[in-house]
Amino acid sequence: MKEYYQLSANEVKQKVNGYEDPIKEEDVKLHKEKFGANELEEGKKKSWVQIFLEQFRDFLVVILIIAAIVSGFLGDAESAVVILVVITINAILGTVQTLKAEASLNSLKELSGPEAKVLRNGNVVLLPTHEITVGDTILLEAGDVVPADGRIVENYSLKIDESALTGESLGVEKNEQVITDEVPLGDRLNMVYSGSFVTYGRGTFVVTHIGMKTEVGKIASLLKSTSEKKTPLQVNLDQFGQKLSIIILIFCGILFGISVLRGENIGNAFMFAVALAVAAIPEALSSIVTIVLSFGTQKMAKEGAIIRKLQAVEGLGSVSIICSDKTGTLTQNKMTVEHYYTEGRVIAADAISPKDDTQNQLLTFSILCNDSTNKEGVEIGDPTETALVNLGLKLGKNAEDIRKAYPREAEIPFDSDRKLMTTVHGFDGKQLMVVKGAVDVLTERMTKIQKEENGKSIVYEIEEADISAIKKQNQEFSENGLRVLAFAYKEIEKGYAPTVEDESDLTFLGLISMMDPPRAESKAAVAECIKAGIKPIMITGDHKVTAAAIAKRIGILHEMSEACEGAEIDGLSDEELKDFVEGISVYARVSPEHKIRIVRAWQEKGNIVSMTGDGVNDAPALKQADIGVAMGITGTEVSKDAAAMVLTDDNFATIVKAVENGRNVYKNIKDSIQFLLSGNFGGILAVLYASIAGLPVPFAPVHLLFINLLTDSLPAIALGLEPHTKDVMDEKPRPMNESILTRDFLAKIGSEGLVIAVMTMVGFMIGYRTGGATMGSTFAFGTLCLSRLVHGFNCKSDHPVLFRKEFFNNIYLIGAFAVGFVLITAVLMVPALHSIFKVTTLSVSQIMIVYGLALANLPVIQLMKLIKIKVRQRKA
Repeated sequence: MKEYYQLSANEVKQKVNGYEDPIKEEDVKLHKEKFGANELEEGKKKSWVQIFLEQFRDFLVVILIIAAIVSGFLGDAESAVVILVVITINAILGTVQTLKAEASLNSLKELSGPEAKVLRNGNVVLLPTHEITVGDTILLEAGDVVPADGRIVENYSLKIDESALTGESLGVEKNEQVITDEVPLGDRLNMVYSGSFVTYGRGTFVVTHIGMKTEVGKIASLLKSTSEKKTPLQVNLDQFGQKLSIIILIFCGILFGISVLRGENIGNAFMFAVALAVAAIPEALSSIVTIVLSFGTQKMAKEGAIIRKLQAVEGLGSVSIICSDKTGTLTQNKMTVEHYYTEGRVIAADAISPKDDTQNQLLTFSILCNDSTNKEGVEIGDPTETALVNLGLKLGKNAEDIRKAYPREAEIPFDSDRKLMTTVHGFDGKQLMVVKGAVDVLTERMTKIQKEENGKSIVYEIEEADISAIKKQNQEFSENGLRVLAFAYKEIEKGYAPTVEDESDLTFLGLISMMDPPRAESKAAVAECIKAGIKPIMITGDHKVTAAAIAKRIGILHEMSEACEGAEIDGLSDEELKDFVEGISVYARVSPEHKIRIVRAWQEKGNIVSMTGDGVNDAPALKQADIGVAMGITGTEVSKDAAAMVLTDDNFATIVKAVENGRNVYKNIKDSIQFLLSGNFGGILAVLYASIAGLPVPFAPVHLLFINLLTDSLPAIALGLEPHTKDVMDEKPRPMNESILTRDFLAKIGSEGLVIAVMTMVGFMIGYRTGGATMGSTFAFGTLCLSRLVHGFNCKSDHPVLFRKEFFNNIYLIGAFAVGFVLITAVLMVPALHSIFKVTTLSVSQIMIVYGLALANLPVIQLMKLIKIKVRQRKA
């Protein structure tokens, strides 16, 4: 059975509609019912209930639910309620953030609701693309997005950018001719495909496929079945939570056994063991991580990045390789004139002056022999032609005014065989042919050259030296990654319509070099990357010379040996590629398969890789990368769906900001974990010491639940919202397999927990000797509670902050301390609360002792930090 590209346009119409005329209105309805809407189907979305229930799958949460159920059966409603409240708050936060991220992406999709020009009932009407159906006839013009797959019916120099589908950076010239052989997608010149866009010319096509049946739809359906990766933090927290919970449960079981052996009531012993487990297991950890990541996403959204997957905030912070596209991400995605070359001189773009006759002539000719427009900032046409029009606007020469003054009287359109374009205009009573095209083609057709002599432009016979100078200058421009157009002219008889044969005996006027320049902020962003130990890599479909020129400008490339083309990768095995990628910073002329192999090679070397992309063909590589980054402006919906993050400004610098945010988020999460675990460890050590020493248990179960709800959560969340610092970009990326619980981190938790335990037990012993077990328990409870509130300030930094401005720069931490201080003081001072919280009345002097012991944690731990820094400096 023949494919649509192997049939004539009329045969295709006959096949899809049953007749050769445009589709009838009654058939439109039938086709819509049969083929559905012209939309890409999304995977079945989870309801908010499903998302909410998924929050309870965490190992820590399961343990706590079991503890809550057991507490309820034993009649301790307080414990059960406290546990369930904490884990429910965490689940609500996780659900809200997931829904908010989806809403942000949906709003991004709604920013562009494309329409198409459709022939219905003999009239051309604008319709939303989702209303298009099979059999419709669509009109295309320069600037239009192709809304569906189809067979070309009429073609007038139609050129289409199919890079989103094929990865080919150059526009494809289309035709309406039948293709008899079987050919790959990129060679089906009589077909158009959804998601591509028209850069030149116009035409019509009949729709053959819509929605999921289009080529874009086929790729989208493949992506549905792919699995997503967990970020390093997710993996670490999963492992850490399970190990910690098991250790704590074993410890609580041992304490329960000791209590029973000492003759305590089994029910009371069990309730204390459960309370200790609840206090020791940092169940607030999940909610704190969620809150910190949630605030990170909000900050990043303000800076141009929408996070689709919450944990990607942290993942970006540990990225060690950023593979970035060139066009639009590192560059402005806007061709710009760089130089003129006329009368033997190179003139930089900012030095071009319309007051100079020859430069003004070249400017005028470049606007006349040109089909692009720029009306009120809306650019339509080929990017190289648009650059010429934009230069005119910058110099006060409006294209419309020039074209009205010198109307086009005839033309020979551009085609890729000739590599030339010709237009005819009247100038001062003369009829001139203006010709532009490739330098190598025009130099073969020139017999004269315009030069300046005594302030006047005079035409001379061209000499070999002139041609050599032109070719040399062209080579120089090309080696610097510039695209070059040559301009020439010729006088012809009035009223004469020239043909291709007349494109000879031309007079050379000048060269114009152009490039898509780097974004202003790209160079600084690349330097920031390198300083942070991240290797930036450029991957592009453009030519090697062009890519290398841009990469050199912004600091990615230093030697040409660091640049290669995709074809060089083809001959390498996966093992060879792993060694090869080390020395390469720029990959040119790459295919989607190359991108995936490059990403995988770096991953197998133990790196966390971020990959940017905008086209449909980038989607598999975005999925393969640890952190896929899609473009919000130029990106296709398929690439956005495959990515973890979407850039609303398509800017490389935004990725670097995201890395900085990610590192700060990870640091803040580690500070929160340090706070939780060192405080919990202090409480456990106090209980352990009392058990071994044969002393009464220093805490009642309600004490531990109070500490768990108040001094665990509020300061830990506040530490997670610690102001971000640029210092994190002075560090190297964290190794992919590094656990949160490094030896250094565990040492900090242990030493700080020990200080808190010592202060707590000193308080217990003072109270115990003064007024017995209840007084001792009250002292221990007050000291531990306040010690943990004070300890929040210790966890702000690895450096001493006691006498620095940053000690007071976190209003959330100050607020958490103030709330906690007021509440614990109320519990200790208000008689009505004493029976509820199992405490006894303390005198003012006893309260001061509790305050003093708690506050002593601050200078002691700050001094420990200072000593540690001094020791490191001496070793270095």
